[in-house]
Amino acid sequence: AAEVLSANFRMATAQRTPADEQIIAWHQEAAGHKIRHVPAMLPDILKTEAVLEWEYAAFLDKTPEQASGAMRETFDWLRAPGSDYEICVSIDKVGSLARGHGYWQGLERNARVAQIEFMADRCDRLYPSLRLFLYDSKKVFSAPVSIFGRLLAAVYVGRFYLVYRDSKQVSALTEHFDGLVRDSEVDARSAGRVIRAMMEEDAS
Repeated sequence: AAEVLSANFRMATAQRTPADEQIIAWHQEAAGHKIRHVPAMLPDILKTEAVLEWEYAAFLDKTPEQASGAMRETFDWLRAPGSDYEICVSIDKVGSLARGHGYWQGLERNARVAQIEFMADRCDRLYPSLRLFLYDSKKVFSAPVSIFGRLLAAVYVGRFYLVYRDSKQVSALTEHFDGLVRDSEVDARSAGRVIRAMMEEDAS
């Protein structure tokens, strides 16, 4: 932690939209490198278009069509040979989606059901290029962060990203992410099945 805090970093403006041009540019810069990601809520690349529109309706700097197009580009990248994308998500955040609690209050049940199925299906179909791990936020914690190979790491703080390019700081954040993977309650092979079961539990 001290290494990260003592680092030189720059601040990059964050657009609250799935078509964030800065994020897209970093993905392009890191082509061929492993990407590690902890989202603020759920990863945009695993959201339905209906959920993207509901979530970002008041914030979109671009049209819904442009936002969806950006997600399709990322999806095509994930299907390309050699893609390597790891995501860690709090299991509580997926559970709150299934129940329609907290952040997801107001999202209709049919949209939540479709989102859960969509997320689970992509976890199954894109494995092992994409690997989703679910961790217990009562045991471990992470701020939203994206790590693009050994090139850079970006910590999301709301209106800005704190961007680190120094190799020691990128390595420190990579070790933090790998710790989340090791401490996860659900591994990538089981993620799709566990996510589907959350919706089934809510229906029972």
